[in-house]
Amino acid sequence: MIRLRITKRGTTARSRVSLSETISRTLLLVLTTEVATLVSVACGGSSPVVSPPSGNTPPTTYTIGGTVSGLSGTGLVLQNNAGNNLPIGGNGSFTFSTPVNSGATYDVSVATQPSNPTQGCGVSNGTGTANANVTTIQVVCTNAANNEWTWVSGANLVNQPGVYGSLGTASPTNVPGARQNPVGWTDALGNLWLFGGYGFDSTGQVGDLNDLWKYSAGEWIWMGGANVVNQPGVFGTLGAAAPGNIPGARDSGVSWTDASGNFWLFGGTDHDDSTNTGGFLNDLWKYSAGEWTWMGGSNLPNQLGTYGTQGTAAPGNIPGARVEAVNWTDAAGNLWLFGGYGFGSSAGSGNFNDLWKYSAGEWTWMGGSNVYGQPGTYGIQGTAASSNVPGARNSAVSWTDASGNFWLFGGNGLDSVGASDDLNDLWKYSAGEWTWMGGSNVVNQPGSYGTLGATAPGSVPGARQNLVSWTDPLGNAWLLGGYGLDSTGQSGNLNDLWKYSAGEWTWMGGSNVVNQQGSYGTLGAAAPGNVPGARNSATTWTDASGNLWLFGGNGYDSTGASSYLNDLWKYGPE
Repeated sequence: MIRLRITKRGTTARSRVSLSETISRTLLLVLTTEVATLVSVACGGSSPVVSPPSGNTPPTTYTIGGTVSGLSGTGLVLQNNAGNNLPIGGNGSFTFSTPVNSGATYDVSVATQPSNPTQGCGVSNGTGTANANVTTIQVVCTNAANNEWTWVSGANLVNQPGVYGSLGTASPTNVPGARQNPVGWTDALGNLWLFGGYGFDSTGQVGDLNDLWKYSAGEWIWMGGANVVNQPGVFGTLGAAAPGNIPGARDSGVSWTDASGNFWLFGGTDHDDSTNTGGFLNDLWKYSAGEWTWMGGSNLPNQLGTYGTQGTAAPGNIPGARVEAVNWTDAAGNLWLFGGYGFGSSAGSGNFNDLWKYSAGEWTWMGGSNVYGQPGTYGIQGTAASSNVPGARNSAVSWTDASGNFWLFGGNGLDSVGASDDLNDLWKYSAGEWTWMGGSNVVNQPGSYGTLGATAPGSVPGARQNLVSWTDPLGNAWLLGGYGLDSTGQSGNLNDLWKYSAGEWTWMGGSNVVNQQGSYGTLGAAAPGNVPGARNSATTWTDASGNLWLFGGNGYDSTGASSYLNDLWKYGPE
């Protein structure tokens, strides 16, 4: 029997969405005092290479002519190898925001008409420092095949069991079973890692999982944990790594990667404690060099939090057991954790809006309340204030911008008047204060989509929970799907794709109505018509080239059937 989880902590179920694929290129812009050349490299690669592998088409070289001394962009032209000028201005532009002088920091932006990608491609926000007479900066561009999805792996039908193969051995037939609410990491080599979730094991049984997978070079590898559901954790000794240690089966935890490349896991729900009794968790784990270490929290479920003094770290501090919190990492590699559904400092469970930081092995309660069920204090939109705080919630999304600010969107929780349901409010946390940046301060708002691909001040995603988010190499934020309200105010699973840039939302793809089935196309081939079905509770990664990878969740397959998915998709943003 399939267990369709109710994850709204109230009245609704979950769903998530999909993306399409782009082929990305990396350009090196080499500037000298007399001439500048634009070199296109590594089409589709995960990192820039100046010389392509044998058999590949050599990189195309472009020349930027005109006056170079004290570069300002005035009078400059972009030329192809034949010396012909390429279109600049109108649909494209070439500018330097500041003159390039020795020791100066500068930005460059180059764009050309997307209808002719062989004559240059869009480049934005490259930065570098001039060094005497020669300066090199790296920038990112895409060709005309952008904004397309590719179905990469897994089935286009729901409820597939896992194919595990041999532990530690890659195989083209290996694939994790269909599931929702796993967690994921990306390692330093760009490999994708997946842990747990609620779904199907190798025998077709449904429950919580603790299997660990790696996706590398187009194949899945079962790296650890069990291939059957509902396994208890093996905690070992607190702080000591051991080959036999493993977190218990769980879903809806949070994960992050530290500055040293170690993977971290916190909390979640179900059979992940040491006694296999189930419940909400607050155990903290580190995965490094192939071994797990229990780093903190309890090996028993449903533990209360120990908050201590706000703003003061202490060895005994620990967030209460919870699910579906959100997290960020700051420039120093510290973890920040916000909200979720679970336990605070006293008995009873509910939605929280507490903010925590984990640094140097200790937790610090940084803000919000230590009791559940708190409404939001929104203040004035666009204005930071020490009294501002988002309402308690679970199943929101978060991201960190290029300046290190934290962003929070949506989820299921409490608005400004204490009503509880799905939200579409957008918040920024900077310099210790929250700012309400957009969306509504009341629940259950439908989406305002505007025109596909067109940015407009009035556009905004509808209220939703269990969506996914990521940031592209240009610093834009992207949202996909979830369970929430469409353009007509109907609730269901969504597959709409949104971009947030320069303070405005743009509807970039997918449907503006709920419960759409997936359009898979041909396995491994990008196409404009490809789109993942509406879904919630998936997991995502971004690779070194800025592509989004989407796996599983609870939603719609190619036939319109709705349940657990194990499809893997790749999407390259603009």
